[in-house]
Amino acid sequence: MHKLGLIVNPIAGIGGRAGLKGSDGEEIVRKAIELGAGPVAPKRAMEALRGLLAVKSRISLFTYPHEMGEDEAKEVGFSPNVVGKIITGHTTADDTKRAARELRDLGVDLILFAGGDGTARDICEAVGNSVPVVGIPAGVKMHSAVFAVDPSAAAGIIMKFLWGELPLREAEVMDIDEEAYRQGRLSAKLYGYLLTPYEPNLVQGVKEASWMDIERDQQAAIAKYIVEEMKPDVVYILGPGTTTKAVSEELGIQDSTLLGVDLVHNYKLLARDVNERQILRAIEGKSAVIIVSPIGGQGFIFGRGNQQISPEVIRRVGKNNIWVLATPQKLMLTPTFRVDTGDAELDRELRGYIRTITGYRESRMVRVG
Repeated sequence: MHKLGLIVNPIAGIGGRAGLKGSDGEEIVRKAIELGAGPVAPKRAMEALRGLLAVKSRISLFTYPHEMGEDEAKEVGFSPNVVGKIITGHTTADDTKRAARELRDLGVDLILFAGGDGTARDICEAVGNSVPVVGIPAGVKMHSAVFAVDPSAAAGIIMKFLWGELPLREAEVMDIDEEAYRQGRLSAKLYGYLLTPYEPNLVQGVKEASWMDIERDQQAAIAKYIVEEMKPDVVYILGPGTTTKAVSEELGIQDSTLLGVDLVHNYKLLARDVNERQILRAIEGKSAVIIVSPIGGQGFIFGRGNQQISPEVIRRVGKNNIWVLATPQKLMLTPTFRVDTGDAELDRELRGYIRTITGYRESRMVRVG
């Protein structure tokens, strides 16, 4: 029998589809709920746990009460050992830290947690590198290198590690200033390291910044080509990033957002920094195109920092109307793309090869794996 710890941060990721760029703070959670957002982490945790059902009889699962792991484990079919106490509906970072310490002290072989960078930061502060940890990606940002690429990958990592097939490494725990992020400034900081099983195909890397000086001319060339390809009466959904922002600049749009999602219609800014609801309203009855760029060092084109472009949005727009932009330098860092939309069926549909625009009238086919 192996002892596995489970922690679920029930509010992690709730601000993503609402376009709030994070979930830290009660006010942000309240606003996200008002905008129609729902829990993300519980569903993601259950998806990972389902991947462990085949070895359930060989795992002794320890978790915290109610929405912090107990409910998710029981829903899937586990009979967890429940420790600690919480106030249901009012969980905090202190609950996460306390859970991590108690699970470590119980001698678990590994802690599996569902959350984002803030959750990883709390666990790092609580236990450091005293126990191995794997993150189920359920937050908005997820710049840290402690996360599996998706929930099913988390299950694969756990099985390989518990049965002695994976080494451990110290993985970076990164987090950003959410308030600065909402104002369009990206300020990331290293908070420490967590011991994480290493399997490069299943664990995401730390997010890497753009090579701005080298890429600027290439981004401008890509943007010029994209603007030439734009058509009237089509809504263009521009994801975050410097490459997509270059498209706005080529159009002469001065107040586009770098870190949010903007809408362009008839070569003008239709709406800035939109959420999922606003996108769906804007594309109702219209042709639409999604324009995104992969995250450097990770390769995600959906599911990291652009959750406003939700599975429903992607399905309405259609796979054939997704334009991916990437400079040659970025493709050196991310030769394969990834998707983690939160909808496993859609992720499977998006896999294969996708045309990626790399320069002025230049493109190549890149694998989405």
